[in-house]
Amino acid sequence: MIRLVLTAALLLNCFGISPLEAKEKLRVTKGQKIAFLGDSITAAGARTNGYCELVVRTLNAHSLEITPHFAGISGHKSNQMLARLEKDVLSHKPDWMTLSCGVNDVWHGDRGVALGPYKQNITAIVDRAHAAGVKVMILTSTMIREDQANDLNQKLAPYNEFLKELAKQKKCLFADLNADMQEALKHFPEDAPKGKQLTSDGVHMNVLGNYMMAKGVLKAFGLTDKEVAAAESEWAKK
Repeated sequence: MIRLVLTAALLLNCFGISPLEAKEKLRVTKGQKIAFLGDSITAAGARTNGYCELVVRTLNAHSLEITPHFAGISGHKSNQMLARLEKDVLSHKPDWMTLSCGVNDVWHGDRGVALGPYKQNITAIVDRAHAAGVKVMILTSTMIREDQANDLNQKLAPYNEFLKELAKQKKCLFADLNADMQEALKHFPEDAPKGKQLTSDGVHMNVLGNYMMAKGVLKAFGLTDKEVAAAESEWAKK
């Protein structure tokens, strides 16, 4: 029996999971408020069957009585989100904030935000949220035009690498939605229409894209794969 326990612990550690992490519970608790900060993808995510609405609906199906605060504005980049952080998020005193930012910083080209200033803006957003007692979940930016090899997605890659490292450094929850999107695109039939499998226009999520984003956020909050699969089955009935 001792040998069996030690072997199980060794396997968990080999896969980067400690015994305590394997039993980690849902991070959000009853009665909390979640703010969703982002751009047009997040603004649309507040609508029925949008990723933010699906996250809240699913958590509330677990009797958590979550209150959402939606703070997505179309076209916004990291500098604009930083400028409105107090007014649009912190003044509402959420317990949690999800942060989705980066697509427009890259997609807007010369009107975007270079990697150096982007790092400064995002770090300031996280630091100010933490100073206000708000816990943060960082989301990587989703793909641009559903083609990882294109120049925009290659330019976006170091932005997402920074987000991953920042989440570790600042001890934020982390949802790698870009990786989830790349993986999801591999499972469409070869004859499926290209460029609009998870998005309506290459950037903004369609129904399946919103499902993909919501699943990533829910898993980062601590729902199990089984719980997320059950939730997705319920979403499809709406």
